[in-house]
Amino acid sequence: MNDSHFNQLEKIKILSRLKKIEGQIRGIQGMIIEERSCSDIMVQVAAAKSALNQVSKLILENHVNFCFAPSASFDDISQDMITEVMELILKFIK
Repeated sequence: MNDSHFNQLEKIKILSRLKKIEGQIRGIQGMIIEERSCSDIMVQVAAAKSALNQVSKLILENHVNFCFAPSASFDDISQDMITEVMELILKFIK
């Protein structure tokens, strides 16, 4: 099964968020170079982690919607698909 089933709008949304996160990471690197306070740096690290979690949610939501699309009948949903989605959810919540 192909794991990536993004429409163009979803791709743009996810890539836009990832570019923002990339900027946040560069900002954190700059803060370390500038020897900013640990608390300021940790606030930015927490913000970047939260943003990355939001991207993970979007990707997971997209995958679940694809696997269990309203057009799919119960017979189309295999145990392998259910297992795959459950594994993704469990990885995400770690």
